[in-house]
Amino acid sequence: MKTQKLAIMAVFSILFLSACSNRLTYFTDDLNDRYRWSEDELKKIQFYVSQDIVLKREISGGDREVVSGKIKIEDGRQIEEVVIRKGTPGAYIFSPKADRFAIGFEESNERYLIFGPSPKYSDRFVLLASDWDRRTGEVTYDNKTWKVSSDNAYAALLVDLRKMNKVDVNSRVAKGRKVGG
Repeated sequence: MKTQKLAIMAVFSILFLSACSNRLTYFTDDLNDRYRWSEDELKKIQFYVSQDIVLKREISGGDREVVSGKIKIEDGRQIEEVVIRKGTPGAYIFSPKADRFAIGFEESNERYLIFGPSPKYSDRFVLLASDWDRRTGEVTYDNKTWKVSSDNAYAALLVDLRKMNKVDVNSRVAKGRKVGG
């Protein structure tokens, strides 16, 4: 009997917690076209990243400035690594061109990644990189060139539609207007 009560309480706890959690959905080109948010409105939307993104760059002899990551030694080379974990909140900074968003996951406005719709991935806004090959792509972050794994090509933007669909309504009742004095 006691075990049964604990099981029922556990089920209700899980249901309650899941009801309170974010309901994140992929940010898509269709969603962007449907709502046509202004730049100011986009700056108020909380974005999240769908999977880990790992940026790596080799630190050469003349370039010893560490941006914001950890230094690792790989095959005798110094590698700086920045990890943006799944679920990390990000903010819209600007659009370099139509259907491209610069999203920042750190306080600096120079530290952003570019996302845009991918027809191969249901028009979800995914990480965009130049020179993708089978294993890596190149991105610019903090005005430096970084390598990302080809797995990061599917890192997409997520949004909480419940928060986006909330509408503020200002309502008042007209008192009427009489003619004359």
